[in-house]
Amino acid sequence: MATMVDHRTPSPGPRGPLQRPGLAASGQADLLVVGRLVTMDAACPEVEALAVREGRIVALGSLSDVEGLRGPSTEVMQLGDDVAYPGFVEPHMHLWTTGLFEKWIDCSPLRHPSFDAILNELRAASAHPGEGGWILGQLYDPALLDGEPELTRELLDQVAPGRPALVMNASMHFGYANSKALELAGITEDTPNPPGGIYGRTDGRLNGSVGEVAAILTLLAVVPKAGHDEFLESLLNIMHTAAARGVTKIHEAGTGGLFGVGEIDMLHSLAANGRLPVRVTTAQFETARPAFESAGLQPYAGDDLVRAVSWKVIADGSNQGRSGYQSVPYLGRTDRGRPNYSHDELAEIITRADADGWQLMVHANGDAAIEDVVDAYETALPHDASTDRRHRIEHCSLATDDQLARMAAIGVSPSFLINHVYFWGRAFRDTLIGPERAAGLDPVATARREGLRPSFHSDYNVTPIDPLRAVQTAVTRRVRDGGDVLNPEECDTVEAAMRAITIDAAWQTHTDDQLGSLEVGKFADLVFLSDDPQRVNPDAIADIIVTQTRLAGAPVTAT
Repeated sequence: MATMVDHRTPSPGPRGPLQRPGLAASGQADLLVVGRLVTMDAACPEVEALAVREGRIVALGSLSDVEGLRGPSTEVMQLGDDVAYPGFVEPHMHLWTTGLFEKWIDCSPLRHPSFDAILNELRAASAHPGEGGWILGQLYDPALLDGEPELTRELLDQVAPGRPALVMNASMHFGYANSKALELAGITEDTPNPPGGIYGRTDGRLNGSVGEVAAILTLLAVVPKAGHDEFLESLLNIMHTAAARGVTKIHEAGTGGLFGVGEIDMLHSLAANGRLPVRVTTAQFETARPAFESAGLQPYAGDDLVRAVSWKVIADGSNQGRSGYQSVPYLGRTDRGRPNYSHDELAEIITRADADGWQLMVHANGDAAIEDVVDAYETALPHDASTDRRHRIEHCSLATDDQLARMAAIGVSPSFLINHVYFWGRAFRDTLIGPERAAGLDPVATARREGLRPSFHSDYNVTPIDPLRAVQTAVTRRVRDGGDVLNPEECDTVEAAMRAITIDAAWQTHTDDQLGSLEVGKFADLVFLSDDPQRVNPDAIADIIVTQTRLAGAPVTAT
């Protein structure tokens, strides 16, 4: 059975432990936290007190165990009615694209009561001058609107006459452009689809839809962008939002797509200036690999605040956008999505990354895409267990029992965008794939039965950064609109779901030797909660308040 079955903290992997600053064997603590602390360490699940020196945990246990470390300058934090957990780990989100979109018009159906209301907001924006004349929107999702109305080229021409307009789909796998935007991007009726991307056409004419990264980047290349300092502030706003939700570590899942190798430099610059409110590990886009290799990027390069860990590959599209690659057609359609890579292409990418010492994160939503990816992993990975890459499949939304069993056999783990169930569960059941297949959406319980060690992610800004909402969804599987339970057999336990946002997410991102549980020697990355998720009604977990987040023992303050 794969090593991921063991939920104790595993060894850190082939690179060895990260270098830690020396800690004196004795001396006063900088901080004592006293109250109820849930460690997520199976060997010692709960303690009464914890001592911190130089940002790391130096003792934990009963109050008497740590009392001797109290000194005249020691800060003592009494939890009172709060409970402390290890800081939450967000194992898959997007800083760069979300930073780019931060000030774009919110076109989400969750915010607007109707399609007309969305069009009216775009229309109102087009009546006012803006930077470069562009009308820019984000988070549009026809799957959450009656009739699934599309934003077409012609419609956007009417909404923004004479001005370029681009609206991003909530999945970030699609954009919708008008004629002026297509013209500025140099996309004509004769422009061929880029490798891995698609320019949508109806009866041979561009309809304004652009699908997948290769096609979307053609448009983003001509969209006005914020200046360097303004963009850095957007990144910091996103990270502070994460910290306010209790997150102390994020894994950025698409580095290099907008600004190339400079994206990692930007993160190190923020860290060097003491501005990072969270730790960051990165997954570089496979499409940007030549630039990163030319720059000499090596596996696990970086430090305790910023570290390069993974390569990211996108094998298919979005299920709710009907571009996820399925084994059978979508409801009422003849199409079943499409793959972005052949088997040989995927196997070659995995082989090279694994041989070079990198972890692979492969995005796969549809069951046919997951089949392709599992096949490629089986072909590419060495048959011995001498490496500990902790390769992943991202979203893994409609994985079958057989696919999960094969993943366990080769040591590949899933990271579930579990709030697919909450936000899109009804749409999956009623309009996208039908009730029988929708029952298998995000099959967490089955993954655990197969011995897998899943994490939960937000894919922000696809869904909000909200780890406690992710836990509640995993435990209850209630859909947002109507409150129905989508297949109770896949409900998770609260304790296991909390592991998925702490120690198991840390394990997946190769940082479990440093964080994810409260243990001596690890960073004092902490979240204080108004109530314990393991003690409240499961339907109230998302209502728990994050009262404070601490990074290396220090409170993270709002910008």
